[in-house]
Amino acid sequence: MNLINLETVTKAYGPEPLLDAVSLGVDDDDRIGIVGRNGGGKSTLVALMARRIEPDAGRVTHARGLRLGHLAQRDEFPAGATVRSAVLGDRPEHEWAGDTRIRDIVSGLLGELSLDAPLEEMSGGERRRVALARLLVPDSDLLILDEPTNHLDIEAIDWLARHLKARRGALVVVTHDRWFLDEVTELTWEVVDGRVERYEGGYSAYVLAKAERARLAAAAEEKRQNLLRKELAWLRRGPRARTSKPKFRLEAAQALIADEPPPRDTVELTRFATARLGKTVLDVEDVTLELDGRSLFRNMTWRLGPGDRVGVVGVNGSGKSTLLRLLEGSLAPSAGRVVRGKTVKLAHLSQNLAELDPTRRVLESVEEVRRRITVGKREWTAGQLLERLGFRGDAQWTPVGDLSGGERRRLQLLRLLMDEPNVLLLDEPTNDLDIETLNELEDLLDGWPGTLVVVSHDRYFLERVTDHVVALLGDGRVSLLPGGVEEYLSRRRAAEASRAAARPKTVQDKPKPAAHFRKVRKELDRIERRLDKLARREAELHELLAAHATDYEKLTELNEQLKEVQAEVAALEEQWLLLAEDVE
Repeated sequence: MNLINLETVTKAYGPEPLLDAVSLGVDDDDRIGIVGRNGGGKSTLVALMARRIEPDAGRVTHARGLRLGHLAQRDEFPAGATVRSAVLGDRPEHEWAGDTRIRDIVSGLLGELSLDAPLEEMSGGERRRVALARLLVPDSDLLILDEPTNHLDIEAIDWLARHLKARRGALVVVTHDRWFLDEVTELTWEVVDGRVERYEGGYSAYVLAKAERARLAAAAEEKRQNLLRKELAWLRRGPRARTSKPKFRLEAAQALIADEPPPRDTVELTRFATARLGKTVLDVEDVTLELDGRSLFRNMTWRLGPGDRVGVVGVNGSGKSTLLRLLEGSLAPSAGRVVRGKTVKLAHLSQNLAELDPTRRVLESVEEVRRRITVGKREWTAGQLLERLGFRGDAQWTPVGDLSGGERRRLQLLRLLMDEPNVLLLDEPTNDLDIETLNELEDLLDGWPGTLVVVSHDRYFLERVTDHVVALLGDGRVSLLPGGVEEYLSRRRAAEASRAAARPKTVQDKPKPAAHFRKVRKELDRIERRLDKLARREAELHELLAAHATDYEKLTELNEQLKEVQAEVAALEEQWLLLAEDVE
């Protein structure tokens, strides 16, 4: 059944139309992701589909009785609204609490919020959760979501993806979150130059199809330069390719990526980074931090070496941005110390961007930092880098005061890179960036030789540009996650299950049988045997490191093995503690 039809629709806000004679339709089982450059017309397209705005020409028709839910980028609520009034209206508690679907939405999105809390006092992320819950509670034939993951943490994004996959009905979503697109969509529409190009499959399939079109249209050398092919090569080699998630046939990609090198030459970049930084970069030694009456970190020790590329995850308020401020030096610990190498030249992209001179032109604003830099083995001018990050042609002469929030963020990031730092701290760098710009930024960071720490809720970006993921789990320290973001989510779910189990028990609860405890003790024995083996292996690696002190490549290889061993030890020790508590 056709739910929405657009017939030769045109819409313009200036001399050039954003959408030019576009015709398309949405069926009742479609799950569509919409991609394209910022300002290219994505939000205009979905606003037209939802009939929030009228076209300049053509027409938009809805099926009779269509139940449509539309999430705009801005969350608006009535004055004086509370969480309860916005999401549940006047439903009596016994009614919604007895509905499994509504109860799941309330616990999944609003679990940490009081239902009687006023919305005026809430953060952007909290208001976004409320807006999503308000949209998801009613039954809908079609959901149209414009940037639904904005301001959400990784756990909320994961919950939303699982909910939408299980929900019946059609879906249209605009987002720059590529992992989310692959999880929830089966068709991709690209808004480009006033047209809407259609592709079968989610983001991964879109990358393949677009790369194939480029292959057919371009010469061999142009193909080698194509960023989409590099992205595809990473998809083939990266963590996602080891699962059944990609919705395209990997065999069909072989001709495109057969001669494509890995996105990063890790050994070469580490060698460059060591030459620029020396052995000591950032050492956090026994740090305790009290902030606003809260103990964020307790006796925390963490070391960052030359060439380390680390992603940081954790719930909102766990201290991720504070950790970056500690590393930067703008925040002093309550106890302990942060040691910075003598050659460290640090740049920090915070969420609160420094003010730029609104009267300067974009190109002037970058050139006042430096006119050209070298990334990897290539030299770039300020103008060339601006073009890579979306400032093409006359856009480089736009006054800074006329830029959007996303454009200002790109400009600020580029100014940081132009100063040629050797340690880069990025706090939510993907905010307001479109997918094409993210591809360019990732490619730029691929060749950047230095130590990189990234805080981000964009798990695709984290997996793409970092080699390791650490988490702030609320225990006052930094925990290494060998399994990346998926391990973080698994640990958080396990912690929530433990908290649920620890709540006061009812008379219906039954004691665990003896067989359960025998199984737990058997698992404890297995972990202890494995820990003994790992301890011996760790000692061997330390001896080998000392024996190969002058062989750089061997040192790098051994150091990676040591990190893997230490990460497995940390994970097993945590598992042992949880099981030991169960036995007690």
